[in-house]
Formats: sequence, C-alpha cells, structure tokens
Amino acid sequence: MKITAGVDEVGRGSLMGPVYAAAVILNSSIDIKLLKDSKSIAKDKRELLSNYIKKNSTWAVGKASVKEIDKINILQASLLAMKRAIKKLKIKPSHILIDGNKLPDLKNYNLKAVIKGDQKIPSISAASIIAKVSRDKFISALAKNNKGYSWDQNFGYGTKQHLKAIKKLGINKHHRKTFSPISRLKTHNI
Repeated sequence: MKITAGVDEVGRGSLMGPVYAAAVILNSSIDIKLLKDSKSIAKDKRELLSNYIKKNSTWAVGKASVKEIDKINILQASLLAMKRAIKKLKIKPSHILIDGNKLPDLKNYNLKAVIKGDQKIPSISAASIIAKVSRDKFISALAKNNKGYSWDQNFGYGTKQHLKAIKKLGINKHHRKTFSPISRLKTHNI
C-alpha cells in the first residue's frame, strides 16, 4: 500500500524564533477540499483546520532553533526541521512530497520536491497548516515575555512595527543574528 506524506516548513523569512516543519499522512476520511496553503486561510479557520487535520491524520512537527539557524543557515535549518518532522512520524511513508525545490538529506526514504506543493497537494497543504499554527502559538507565547515587539501580531517578520521595536528595544536572544537587518545592528541586547 502506498503511504504518502506531505511536508512543509514555515518561518523561513522571520527575523526571530525557530523554523517549524510538519509532516502529514492524511486519512482517507479527510475532506481534501478544505485544504489549501496556510497563508491563504484566515487565522481562526486555520486553527480549526489544524485541529481537524490532527484528528484525521498521522502527523509530526519538527523545528530548528535560532542557534541552529545562525550556525547552519536558514535553508539547512529548514531542511533539518523537515527531517525531524519526517523521522517523528509514527508510520514510515513510502513516498514523501516536500514543498519547494530542495530535499532534506534522508537515507532510505523516497523523497520528491514539488514547487508550489502547498497549493497543489492536499497533504503538503495540511503540513503547511499544522506547521503555521504550531509556530504561531509558540511565537505568541514568546510575545508575552518579550513585550514591545508585537510578535503576537507580526510573528517575527520584518514589519514596520517590528523593525521600529528593534530600533527602540534592541535585539534579544530570540532574534536571528545572521539575518539582515539584525546582523547590521550593533546592540545585542539579551
């Protein structure tokens, strides 16, 4: 029997926090018409869909830390998060479809990159939804102890509001030090 998993990551372009990836094997009972790229779904609906997918599939989340991102670069950290998510699956898939054009280094797995896969392949869309909801919850929790950056609204992306806060408050241990404009700032507040 062919068991296919979809894999996607979120948080690559953020200026802070870990990068997350999810791997999802959909059950046949799931309504695939509900699934699309997480960025095109409103936050409330995305959270409901994430719960629905979790109840009706086999899934796992992996992440790579800020330290890992700064050490090995964001592409390698994204691939590492994907690898961790795939290895955490309770069922080993016979095929793995990965959003994008790069593959994690995994021996004994049948991997295929799919450009814009999160828009075309339901299991990749499902992975994108779970990864986004998981990361957003983590970043919102960080926002409570790191007031002023509005991470619960911008999720660490380089919005005007976030860049203004960085200029005012400096950078902290959750910021990716190798990312521009963080890397250009002299004040490394922690």
